[in-house]
Amino acid sequence: MNNQLIRTVEKYNMLKNGDSVIVALSGGADSVALLDILNSIKEKYNLILYAVHINHGLRGAESNRDENFCKSLCNKYGVKLFVRHENVSELAKKNKISEELCGRNVRYSIFEELSKQLSAKVATAHTASDNAETLLFNITRGASIVGVCAIPPVRKYIIRPLIECTRTQIEQYCNNKNLEYVTDSTNLSDDYTRNRIRHNVIPVLKELNPAFENSALRLSENAREISDFLSIMTDKAISESKCNYGYDCKVLLSNHNAIIKNAVAVLCKRCADFSAEQRHIELIIDIMKNGGAVNLTEKCSAVSKQGILRFVISSEENRLDEIKLYENTEFEFCGKTYRVIKNNSDKENKNSINADFLNKNAVFRTRQCKDMFTYPKRKVTKPLRKVMNELKIPSEQRDKSVVLAVDNIILWCERVGVSAQGTAYNSQNALKIDVSFSDELK
Repeated sequence: MNNQLIRTVEKYNMLKNGDSVIVALSGGADSVALLDILNSIKEKYNLILYAVHINHGLRGAESNRDENFCKSLCNKYGVKLFVRHENVSELAKKNKISEELCGRNVRYSIFEELSKQLSAKVATAHTASDNAETLLFNITRGASIVGVCAIPPVRKYIIRPLIECTRTQIEQYCNNKNLEYVTDSTNLSDDYTRNRIRHNVIPVLKELNPAFENSALRLSENAREISDFLSIMTDKAISESKCNYGYDCKVLLSNHNAIIKNAVAVLCKRCADFSAEQRHIELIIDIMKNGGAVNLTEKCSAVSKQGILRFVISSEENRLDEIKLYENTEFEFCGKTYRVIKNNSDKENKNSINADFLNKNAVFRTRQCKDMFTYPKRKVTKPLRKVMNELKIPSEQRDKSVVLAVDNIILWCERVGVSAQGTAYNSQNALKIDVSFSDELK
């Protein structure tokens, strides 16, 4: 077992010399074996060992028994133990989630807290058997390639040194070394989905293939390699399709279907913090080809228009009250800061305007329906709405664009530039309108 753990550690580069490691200690056979083996090899890697035990308060006296067992065990090894108490039952009801999911969320929240506090990695006792159960659990829920990856050996600060050992091997290790451990009575019940898989599904599969857990481990490892490659190609496709205001549908659709689907899922998460299901992905691909919109949530939509895919988050309508143009005028609107700077620009800059409008009737505001814009070189006058449409400025950004106007004559428009009427006739007569993100949004 020691050699197997070391091979796994070296294979996935889990430990470096001088690392601090926190063992997630439940008191069960897996975590007891993990603590014992890490303690036996700590000199090899010059490790500083800690342990953490989380009392979920779900099993009454049995929970207290497990906590006391972990305290005694850590005293035996001379390992500092952190104990945390959480009322998972009440927390699950409050958040309207299962106790199983709530317990997991609590554990990983505490792991992250201690990892930062101690600048340490957290070692959990997940095994090849846990990986097989997770794989089957994910398949029953309709897993993607990510679900087939099951339990990763390393994830950020989390390491899983026992991931290539089966539960049978670990129990044999404990018996051979006379290591005591406790048994969680809920593991014997079929109340949880994972337990039903463990007790009823895995045994049948092991009858067909005694090495099923190792086969599942290899499948997950292959899936991780494919997933990593897919992520690289997806990032490349997203980067190449990025354009003003969104993503070029034609460029994105030129990729392999697997990359397209993954890119859509990634964009939903990045742009809208939305975990897309297969049906959402298919609908979004359809509008990428034909135009249209897909409602993802009450406040979020994927929109494909003029060949550009973008994600629209609805919010309260933003209107800017009129602000008169003065030298050094400064204001904030929609998370951006607007400043008027005199003699700090040139007349060719699209954000440079004629200083003759200072202290007159020119005002900053948001657009109005009768606004007109004259192109400075072509001298063609069009409604500002048509100008923005020609520039493919998304509709949800048009009402947030600040303009400088005299009545309905546009002198300057954000994202469009200066008009013929607003153009400075020389560098000495130019004002620069500087637009930057407000400090809190940088």
